[in-house]
Amino acid sequence: MRKFDYSFLKDGSVPASLIGLISSIYSLRTLDETRKHKYASIYTKLIKIAKVQSVKGSNAIEGIVTSDERIKAIVNQNSAPLNHDEEEIAGYRDALNIIHNTYENLQFEEKTILDLHRLLLAVSSPENAGRYKTSDNVIIEIKPDGTRNVRFRPTPTSETAPAIEQLILAYTIAVAESGINKLLLIPCVILDFLCIHPFSDGNGRVSRLLTLLLLYKAGFDAAKYISFEEQINKRKGFYYEALRKSSVGWHENNNNYFFFIENFLVTLFYCYQELDKRFLTVNSEKVNKTARIEATVLNSIVPISKREICEILPDISVTTVEYVLGKMVKSGKVRKIGKSSNTKYFRM
Repeated sequence: MRKFDYSFLKDGSVPASLIGLISSIYSLRTLDETRKHKYASIYTKLIKIAKVQSVKGSNAIEGIVTSDERIKAIVNQNSAPLNHDEEEIAGYRDALNIIHNTYENLQFEEKTILDLHRLLLAVSSPENAGRYKTSDNVIIEIKPDGTRNVRFRPTPTSETAPAIEQLILAYTIAVAESGINKLLLIPCVILDFLCIHPFSDGNGRVSRLLTLLLLYKAGFDAAKYISFEEQINKRKGFYYEALRKSSVGWHENNNNYFFFIENFLVTLFYCYQELDKRFLTVNSEKVNKTARIEATVLNSIVPISKREICEILPDISVTTVEYVLGKMVKSGKVRKIGKSSNTKYFRM
């Protein structure tokens, strides 16, 4: 059976580029902490926006989608789910709420993992909720020409429970090691969880919930205010490629974690960077509405939609946003991508 040992993280073999990323994250976290208590109302607004984006993003990664209006209604509990996809969405909402509200009291243990899975599938698939897989599963890769092949074979059913037990033990030992940085440890644990693939369904979503839990407990809570899941979804191809590379040789204890670690750190860095930009935009009380809209678009690292701008700046009307976007396009500051409801704007 696969062995779990994270002691290699303290032997000085971490690439310099990753150390630089970690330093940047720590710097942005320090800045964030100085603002959080002074501007509590702004952070409360950001939590509400991020929660909707997290539920939407994590489910979208798995191909589970519905309209933005329905997502908001379900997350805010203004409507019951109307179909299977919406039941999946409601399940993620419930599990995410547990992470947000009780993470300080939760431990990385089997009970927590099973409880999160139980919440996730409580309505959509109650027969599987909170239970390990009962048959072996495989990760299928679909190539551009439509052919399918097995990309990865997770841990067999018979070894799943012992593997989770050993994973938890290895994490517990590593946390107690003073020389292991948690920002390096967390992605290693999540990669191993994904390679075990303990459930018949919901593994990816549970892995992202566990990511948030471990980040919050380690003192990195940017994902409360800027959706970590949405950042993954925006760069889904890079995420899956990093997962693929880091899972090669996994069963033989010969895999390279650093592809997945890098993707994780970049995603977290984007969360903190976006939080910094969004805070400055929302907090610019003395800046007029036009300047705030322009700053939101120009500071976005990815194309941004009119709807997303309105979520970031809820005090500005849709009409004003549309007017400013039109002027920015005409002046050449930004260009439009897509059509109708899929239109997004990106700095030139």
